[in-house]
Amino acid sequence: MIGFLDQSAVRAGAWSAAAAMAVLTGVATASHAQQSAWRPERPVEIVVPVAAGAATDGTARLVQRILQNNRIVDVPVIVVNKPGGGQTLAMNYLDQRVGDGHTLLNSTMSLMTNHIQGRSKVNYTDYTPVAVLFSEYMTLVVRPDSPLKTGRDIQERLKKDPGSLSIAVGIAVGGTNHLTVALVTKAMGINVKKLKTVVFQANAHALTALMGGHVDLSSMSLATAWNAAQQGKLRIIAITSDRRLEGALAEIPTWKEQGFNVVFTNTRFVIGPKGMTPAQTAYWDAAFERLVQNEEWKDEVRKNDWVSDYLGSKQSPQRLAAIYEQLKGALVDAGLAKE
Repeated sequence: MIGFLDQSAVRAGAWSAAAAMAVLTGVATASHAQQSAWRPERPVEIVVPVAAGAATDGTARLVQRILQNNRIVDVPVIVVNKPGGGQTLAMNYLDQRVGDGHTLLNSTMSLMTNHIQGRSKVNYTDYTPVAVLFSEYMTLVVRPDSPLKTGRDIQERLKKDPGSLSIAVGIAVGGTNHLTVALVTKAMGINVKKLKTVVFQANAHALTALMGGHVDLSSMSLATAWNAAQQGKLRIIAITSDRRLEGALAEIPTWKEQGFNVVFTNTRFVIGPKGMTPAQTAYWDAAFERLVQNEEWKDEVRKNDWVSDYLGSKQSPQRLAAIYEQLKGALVDAGLAKE
């Protein structure tokens, strides 16, 4: 009996020691988690590679407003415009803040196209991917009275003579509008290098030229095209989505249903400086997940016909890699980059 009690005491003592160790381990783990957690301790900067008033700037200021007004971020959020050099000035600014989670860049795909074309030595892979925020589909449009009704009509004209149609693209050769044209015409079996493209300094100028009959076709974002189409200023030939959209937009045919395998989006994403820690990216994952669920953000997505395809820091690198390869293919076909 005495031996039995002694063994019970030993077992009880062992259990108590194990329980105590578990408690201590839990305390240590919690302490480590508290130490490894990160949150901004000074104002956060959202760097924009364009001047104030541009579309990318507007998106950054929307993000700023939602983060602050909803106390998603407790410190001030400041938009810093660094226009010039095709994002070069903005990237240089980011390069000076290695490992700093207080600085983010609201980037466009020009970061990739500049690298592909050899205009810049840096690529998105030289920084910390934080989030893919949204995308927007692209279109090709004509005047309402144009004899070009479908993609097949365009293909027939360009097959006979690739330079027979003047195609307006806004802002720059190698930009999103130009790449849309390159992807579509390649799918049609046309030599992209022989196209007659006319570059305008702004998308609005391209639209004006189209309405005035100075060009035959133009490439533009869905939001811009749909707004003008609703006013009877132009007609949309097709959209670069993989299937028809919903609601009133369902009347717009896709390139795929017309026999041309083209799916393309103009994607907006956020990157941070090189060397950000997992704790820093985890903080921004939580912040942006709250942002994209905010009603003001959802209203903006609906108003602009954006594609709500948010991805966090773990998923965005794969998406950005796929975009890079698609852009590279289009730029090579257009004769603007080497394979």
